[in-house]
Formats: sequence, structure tokens, C-alpha cells
Amino acid sequence: MAAEIQPQPQTRKPVLLSKIEGFQDVVSTAVIIPKEDGVISVSEDRTIRVWLKRDSGQYWPSVYYTMPSKSAFKWQNVSPFPVFQEFILSEDYNKMTPARTYQAHQGRVTVVLFVLEIEWVLSTGQDKNFTWHCSESGQQLGTYRTAAWVSGLQFDVETRHVFVGDQSGQVTILKLEQDNCSLVTTFKGHTGNVTALCWDPVQRVLFSGSSDHSIIMWDIGGRKGTAIELQGHNDKVQGLCYASHTRQLISCSSDGGIVIWNMDVTRQETPEWLDSDSCQKCEQPFFWNFKQMWDSKKIGLRQHHCRKCGQAVCGKCSSKRSTIPLMGFEFEVRVCDSCHESITDEDRAPTATFHDSKHSIVYMHYEPTTGNLLTSGTDKVIKVCLSVCCIQWSRSEAHYQTRHPDTQIRPQVSRKCHLIQENSRNKLIESEKWDYLVPLADFFFHLFEEKQDFEN
Repeated sequence: MAAEIQPQPQTRKPVLLSKIEGFQDVVSTAVIIPKEDGVISVSEDRTIRVWLKRDSGQYWPSVYYTMPSKSAFKWQNVSPFPVFQEFILSEDYNKMTPARTYQAHQGRVTVVLFVLEIEWVLSTGQDKNFTWHCSESGQQLGTYRTAAWVSGLQFDVETRHVFVGDQSGQVTILKLEQDNCSLVTTFKGHTGNVTALCWDPVQRVLFSGSSDHSIIMWDIGGRKGTAIELQGHNDKVQGLCYASHTRQLISCSSDGGIVIWNMDVTRQETPEWLDSDSCQKCEQPFFWNFKQMWDSKKIGLRQHHCRKCGQAVCGKCSSKRSTIPLMGFEFEVRVCDSCHESITDEDRAPTATFHDSKHSIVYMHYEPTTGNLLTSGTDKVIKVCLSVCCIQWSRSEAHYQTRHPDTQIRPQVSRKCHLIQENSRNKLIESEKWDYLVPLADFFFHLFEEKQDFEN
């Protein structure tokens, strides 16, 4: 008798397009050149390389540029990396010419962001200063002192608000003017330092990743102070990218994990943890409640919290574990017994897919118009893959459904490219038409071509 084969969930993995190896040091930043089979890489050994794919399918360097030695960058006897530089890349990608040097900081530069629409270059450094320059004249327009040195930076062109994530774990919102800025508010939700920021100007949502392994979605546009946690990593979050056409968030961590979150669902904010001197289910005293322990002649218990309702409970009343994907808990967490009974199988349906990049990720970037994802790792290897952002979730069914998003054809635009060197970390600026710029922190653009499985 033949057994009935039940349909299995259709899982999709990122597909590896290309690998570039042979670097002498870790690649801190890399980009696939749009409209060309090419890659620009920046390594910790101060080399900038432009790679073009040959007929053999292998990448060979077309430009090999070595930055001056560290001593050449010394300025006022402080950190050897107080400046960042701008380069112009020729249209045939065979020549790169230094264009301008920005002496913006008295410490190592940490983040550089180019805003094409208003021709501004934003930068932060370990000197705890946030500065902005005019990219046309090179003149510094203003500066702002931050509470800690900044590790994440995003900008909203429409309202001219800048989002600053720092090592203290807080996110600061500044209103930027031509020559001054003002503090709007600060968010504090992470227990570790902020490692990555990503801004969605359409939904007006800010994502922040942290060394505490968590991601927080801040609803800026809703003006209600809503903050939703996403728990899906086991190590420090290294990068965040948002695919607006499929409403999916891509995150990566230093252990090589890549998580693709479905944000096209109604998520719930995690409840505040309640304070109590006794279990809010069985009323047994906690170990610091001496009066109730004496009156009831019982030993105090340890306090726990249910992740679904937030109530303070003892271990006996919270012996169950469950995932709560709509609250961002893709891993099993502690819930009280009553909440565990209320969670249905549909509530446990995952809202994220998990993938292994097979290397410890240092840098990641996503190009939304082609669906390509680029990662560089501590193994000194660059991987370019086709991401799985063509998948949409169907929570009412036990399988995933393939989505074919409409991709707009990019207009023919000039190829004046500026490569801004952020000391030992470097960034690419693609100065094309306004609609062509994806205003993410590293300004990198990717090219589409499907080859072999990403897991190889």
C-alpha cells in the first residue's frame, strides 16, 4: 500500500552567483557595479580594487589602488584615520582618480553617507562628532556632538531628519538644516550597542540592529511610539537591508546567519514586563517578599516573565515554551501556561526564513531592483547571491508562494561615480539621477545573474 505524500513547505535558498577570493585582508566593503559584470571591493589592507568578469567567468582586477600609509593620514597627533576621500571612476572602470579629501574628524571615521538629492556628505567618527559637508564645494556645513561614537547612520530626504545609532545603544533623531541641527528625540531599546540602521522612507519605519542579537522596528510615521522587537539571531547583528517592493527585511549576523523577515504582516508590540512581589498566577511569594514568606511559611520563588502577556510568574506557572512569530519571537521563549494554551498552530506559523551564508559576515548590502545580496566575511571572501525576496508568506497555508515582483527598468543615466574612502573602510557613491540612488549607508549597487546554490 502506497503512503500518501503530504505536501511540504516550499523553501527557497539564496542562490550563489559569484565568489571572489584571494584577498590578503578582510574586505570591509564591496559592491557589484550596476549594468556591468563587475565588483568594487575595499579591504582592510587599504586597497581598492575594481573587478571585472572575464569570458572565463572569473573576476580579474581592472583597477588596483593602494591608499597611502597610515602615517600619511596623521593629523594633530590623534587617530591616524581622521579623513575620508572621494574618487572619480572612469566609465570603462579602468581608471580611478582622487577628487577630494574631507578632513572632517579628529578620530577614525566610522560611517559616511552621501545624499545625492541635496548634494550632502554626512559622516561620523570616533571623536563623537557628526558632520555634514557640501559635496560640490567640499565645505563643512555643520557639526553636532553625539553622546557616544556612532556606528549607524540613516537620512530621510523628505523631512531632512537624520537617524544616529551609537555605541551606548540609543538612537537619536536630529532635524538637519543647512548649517545647524536640532535634537528631536532619542530612542532607547537595546541593551547592547547599535550596529546597523535601515530606513524605509515609504512606510516611515526605522530598523535598528544591535550587538544584543536583537532588531527593533521603530514606527516613526505612526507617531505612537510603537517599537516591535525581532528576535532571530544568535550573534551580533551586522547588517540590515529592506526590500520595499516585497516588504521584507534582510538581516545578517556575525555568525553567518541571514534572516529574511516578512514585514507584510500585522505584528504585535511586546508587552512591558510587570512588577510584582508574588506570582500573578498562583500568588506564591518571590524570594524577596519576606513578609508573605513568613506569613505563609513558604520559601520564596524566582521571578520570571511571560513573553506574551508580560505577567510576573514563577517557574512552575511558566514551564512551557513557544514561538510567537507575530511578536518577533522566531525562537521558543518562556510563556505562562494559560498563554501557551491560547497560542494556536497558526499563531506559530513562521514569519521569517533562516539561511547560512557559510562565512562570518562583516558587511552586507541588498540591491532591490535586481534582488541581489552581497556579503563579505572574515574568511576574506566576497559572495554575491540572488536573495529569496521573491517569496511571499501565506500564513493560512502550509507552504510558501512564489512572488514575481514588477521590476522597473532603470533609466539611462550618466556614470559619474564617486568612491569615498572612509579611512580603512570605504564607500561607493553612485552619482546618477535622483530616483536612482538607494539612500543606504554604503551606497552599493548589485547586478542580477543566477548560477548555483548559495550554500555551496
